[in-house]
Amino acid sequence: MDLIATLKKHFGYEQFRPLQEEIIRDALAGRDVFVLMPTGGGTSLCFQLPALTREGLTIVVSPLIALMKDQVDALQASGIPATYLNSTLGRDEAKARWRGLHRGEYRMLYVAPERLMLETFLERALNWNIVQIAIDEAHCISEWGHDFRPEYRELKKLREHFPDVPVMALTATATERVGADIVKELKLRDPRCYMASFNRPNLSYRVVPKSSPYEQLLAFIRSRPNDSGIIYCASRKSTDSLARNLNDDGISAKPYHAGLTTGERTKHQESFLRDDVRVITATIAFGMGINKPNVRFVVHYDLPKNLESYYQETGRAGRDGLPSECVLLFSASDVAKQLHFIDEKSEKEARIARAQLQQMVHYAETRECRRATLLEYFGETFSQPSCDGCDNCLQPRETFDGTVHAQKFLSCVYRIHARHRFGFGLNHVVDILRGADTETIRQRRHNELSTYGIGRDLKRNAWQAIGRELLRLGLVECAPGKFATLALTPAGREALRNRTPITLTKQIDIATQREKPRAGAIECDELLFEQLRALRRKLADERDVPAYVIFSDVSLREMARNYPTTASEFRRIPGVGEQKLKDFAQPFLSEIKNYLETNPRRTFSDDSGSLFRRRRSRLNDSEAETLRRFQKGESVDEIARARGFVPSTIYGHLAAAIELGKLTERDGFFTATQEKEIAAAFSQVSDGKLVDVSALLGNRYDIGLLRIFRAFAARDAVAGGGDSGGSVPSFGS
Repeated sequence: MDLIATLKKHFGYEQFRPLQEEIIRDALAGRDVFVLMPTGGGTSLCFQLPALTREGLTIVVSPLIALMKDQVDALQASGIPATYLNSTLGRDEAKARWRGLHRGEYRMLYVAPERLMLETFLERALNWNIVQIAIDEAHCISEWGHDFRPEYRELKKLREHFPDVPVMALTATATERVGADIVKELKLRDPRCYMASFNRPNLSYRVVPKSSPYEQLLAFIRSRPNDSGIIYCASRKSTDSLARNLNDDGISAKPYHAGLTTGERTKHQESFLRDDVRVITATIAFGMGINKPNVRFVVHYDLPKNLESYYQETGRAGRDGLPSECVLLFSASDVAKQLHFIDEKSEKEARIARAQLQQMVHYAETRECRRATLLEYFGETFSQPSCDGCDNCLQPRETFDGTVHAQKFLSCVYRIHARHRFGFGLNHVVDILRGADTETIRQRRHNELSTYGIGRDLKRNAWQAIGRELLRLGLVECAPGKFATLALTPAGREALRNRTPITLTKQIDIATQREKPRAGAIECDELLFEQLRALRRKLADERDVPAYVIFSDVSLREMARNYPTTASEFRRIPGVGEQKLKDFAQPFLSEIKNYLETNPRRTFSDDSGSLFRRRRSRLNDSEAETLRRFQKGESVDEIARARGFVPSTIYGHLAAAIELGKLTERDGFFTATQEKEIAAAFSQVSDGKLVDVSALLGNRYDIGLLRIFRAFAARDAVAGGGDSGGSVPSFGS
């Protein structure tokens, strides 16, 4: 079975992401599968593509009713018969869909777990030809997970109702313990378990000292005027006030939390998905399964409770693979607040919560690579010396001799305690050092302290940063409780008494720091990109769907880089399948042609889009294994038999190796006479479609072999800066 052809036809892509093909083949073989793949790794394709290649219905269990319509709209836009059943449907519409299900008109059905497990629903479903059940967000079934949902527990009964139907469980975040729990609770039978890397190279990670949080956030968002993002907050109150303040300052925003009605939450979420608002301010109630690929930033306004939640929430950025930012605003007072809440839990719960918080604080305070720290939590080693995508790797902070400033701060904390036998918070200590004239200072007569006003040489945020660093260094401690008061530790008292030299680090501003070009970046004509975005929005509004259902930002950037002006060129853009070629080629080609009438074509410094798709830097594990066997002398057929693949898949692996320069010898594929004959056929087919070339050659050559020829010709064309001596074929599928 040529899965690559199906992938291109329906989804518009010419290669799978790592592990996708292996998962799909196991699913088609009727095996139970457990998939742990980070957000943006392409989990949905693992059950969507098998649903297209066989008769019968795939049931997809999804916990989020509000997103089902958008997911189904996206499938239908790609020509895939899919539907959903949930409480948002009117009676007549629901009846029509039930009839369609009984007639076998759909390949995919999205449904929430509580609806699926109703006795009446299960009785009806027994009459359908169900070929697979896919359980999305499967970590919800585990009490050890960060998002346990009781209704998911009922799914364990699916095995009793559908004993012969294979089950695929998918999640983006799960520790080893949660993964084992998923397999056990769902009663998966001898499942193939796939665990992709947790690394998201296109995401950058930064931790910024929280000084004036709203002003910091506003500056950050204003410096990214065309980007949309999510702001995570600890409380409903702060989500509401943040959204209100951002709107007052000209930035469209909506809140999202459990205190809103279901209708309000759905409306706000839909406004965000459809780009009607740029920012969503949310509690952790928001985000699971969010299918918006162009979230360009996720900001944590408050400290998350654990690294698992943090990873899951940051994972909602950059699902399309384009560079995106994850920023955490961090302060010691946030830690103190959480400790206060933890103190109210049972002893067992509190012990676990403190350990999780300690891991979160370690991530926030570490000077080591943040990516490596995150991956280590999930049991994965990041061996590179620098990730080139976190603040600690990109801009190791400068240090300075901060002994004098530290002495002033420590002395101020000491003087307050000496007078009152209790401490005050960080901001009050800074007010004393800066010589502020506040009511509290006057009431407490802190303007009479010897440390009052001795720090006027530094700005307020600089003193706040020094205080936080002294907390991190263990010279000052923050008392648990509501007021988060400061006190010297034994080490702090000794440093003050002995005037110990103290090295401090310079701080970085949240708004102005933009890292060097990130993994996944696509250089393109930005003016054309904006015009294509406007066209996409218009078409999406006409169809009442989110913009990404039409095309992703990746597809638009490839258009704005390669300037396609014919249907055959447009087909080569990633994300353009047969249905979208039919529906959208005309308006986008017209927009590009009109643009070129008044604007010159631009050329770009890197070659990432020269073949109408981004080049990869390396083979995935499966491709590398095929190459190793081929170079040992095994034939394509032998490799296919040994690895359980069809020959076309093996040819695809070898074509990838050729494009990356890992395979340079043509002798193992065709003779000089055959090569000449194939080149002549390609020269007669204007759009280079392999099926047409094959027909012209009397179907005497395997399609996979023609793909190999095309890969060699393309590599030669790029290496030679143009035509390599014969006709270089087009790159349509």
